[in-house]
Amino acid sequence: MTPSAWRSRLPQFLQRYLWFFETAIRDNVDRFAVSLAPGSLVLDAGAGEGQYREHFRHCRYIGADLAIGDQQWNYAGLDVLCDLTRLPFPEGTFDASINIVTLEHVRQPDRVLCELARTLKRGGRLFLVVPQDWEVHQAPHDYFRYTRYGVRHLLERAGFEDIRLESGGGYFRLMGRRMLNGIGFFKGIWILPAALLLAPAGLLFPLFDSIDKEKNFTLGYLCWARKR
Repeated sequence: MTPSAWRSRLPQFLQRYLWFFETAIRDNVDRFAVSLAPGSLVLDAGAGEGQYREHFRHCRYIGADLAIGDQQWNYAGLDVLCDLTRLPFPEGTFDASINIVTLEHVRQPDRVLCELARTLKRGGRLFLVVPQDWEVHQAPHDYFRYTRYGVRHLLERAGFEDIRLESGGGYFRLMGRRMLNGIGFFKGIWILPAALLLAPAGLLFPLFDSIDKEKNFTLGYLCWARKR
């Protein structure tokens, strides 16, 4: 059974508990969407398979991507095929934009953020999610990881203000995730012993996450900003 298959068989509350960062992303995408007025024009920059389209049914959603990240994905639902460093939209087109765990996959993240700022209306809003401690994925198109200071610097230089950042969990949630990741290294007869050893740690570690006040150890950051 693949990791995604056994994950889908877990109760919903346990999925939300173990995959806290992904849950936080989806919940906050939903809140961001609800906060937008009906008919708002929204750009999903790096939309992939368009998994967030459903959140913006009351808006005019545009999914844009270069469609090279994952060969197993179906990019047929994209509205626009493009390079995020050269968005094919006039200045001030969109009311809001989202960019979800995409900025690590572009070679010029500063240019992407500048393009998002350029194509937003004055005062337009951005919801951005970036990884800090995350495994290599979608290789070879995986170039960067971000600290809270780095992403704030890039946003400010691109022309954003009212920047707010939130950690996607702290040290103990990170360690819990890594314990579960560790099971995947074992094959054959070793899978069960590894699961019996590592899975309990994966379940228990997140319970202590409130101890980590600074959240310098984190899977990533959820970021909100507004175009100046």
